[in-house]
Amino acid sequence: MNSNDWLRQFLMIGVGTTSLVAEKLREVTEEWVKEGKIRPEQASAFVDDLMNQLKSEQGNFEKQMEVQMRNMLQDLGVPRQSEVDELRGRIDRLERQVRDLENKLWR
Repeated sequence: MNSNDWLRQFLMIGVGTTSLVAEKLREVTEEWVKEGKIRPEQASAFVDDLMNQLKSEQGNFEKQMEVQMRNMLQDLGVPRQSEVDELRGRIDRLERQVRDLENKLWR
């Protein structure tokens, strides 16, 4: 399995979990409203506050996962895209120099 696929599936599990939490939270607050424990506007504010907090924490989690993944790939010796691009550029320059030298020899 591609590491990007693994990460994408892992993040989708997090999104699904967040959706499930939001649904259950709304059910609970609706029940509290029906029972008269809180007013509808309190329930709405409560759900909004908790969902904003969850979204904030999810963003932090995603950043932490990205850092961990980058560190793991670095530990495994997998080059970054910028390093690969730099090497490709160096190879292109060297190939050009070899061609130029070959052309000079044949003249």
